[in-house]
Amino acid sequence: MEAPQNEDQLVEMLFRNGTLTVVGILMSFSLSFLTQWANNPLPWELVDLPTLLLLSVGIIAQGISLALLLRHNSLQRRFYDKASKWFLLGILLTVSGVISAIVIDFIQLVA
Repeated sequence: MEAPQNEDQLVEMLFRNGTLTVVGILMSFSLSFLTQWANNPLPWELVDLPTLLLLSVGIIAQGISLALLLRHNSLQRRFYDKASKWFLLGILLTVSGVISAIVIDFIQLVA
């Protein structure tokens, strides 16, 4: 009886390192956007709470992905795939937060 192939497959270290670089760079962009948004001269209101939540949870998910990719077992395919899913979730949430911020600011300017 053969062992499942998914457990034995390894990701090349060079590929994993490239992914690690991308995760780190995009996470820094996300953090800088959150910093820029926090320094916005417009006062915060309750309507900004969904944006803050989306950005924060997205950055946390990206951080989890980074932590998973820094582990030794991230060269195993199933752990690498798990980290990739966390990263994609983080990017999706962060982009949703950015869009939310743009829409809320636009509505406040128009009203």
